[in-house]
Amino acid sequence: MRIDEKDLVEEFSRSGGRGGQNVQKVETRVVLRHLPSGVTVVAQEERTREANRIRARKRLIAALELRKDRERLRTMAEKSRERSRMAKRSGAGKRRLVEEKRRRSIIKEGRRNLAREGD
Repeated sequence: MRIDEKDLVEEFSRSGGRGGQNVQKVETRVVLRHLPSGVTVVAQEERTREANRIRARKRLIAALELRKDRERLRTMAEKSRERSRMAKRSGAGKRRLVEEKRRRSIIKEGRRNLAREGD
């Protein structure tokens, strides 16, 4: 996946955690924003800014790919639902459906008659 540098906004700040005096003095935490999508990632595990920049870019690519996959799956599911909605039943399918409904109504009617006889 290719990302334009002009679409990225990088911010640096001091990170917390291990690293001793280095993390207390040097701004090694990287916050990377992808403007077109609004995705933001943070990397602060490494002791150097460059290592965190690389890690942030890898995370951003992974987040954008995940987002793209979810969007693709959502679109596919939507198309599938639309196809199902638009599908018409065959003549035989309609007859089977009606026949099954008749059978169920006979069973339920029999239960209702048994309940009446029990009163």
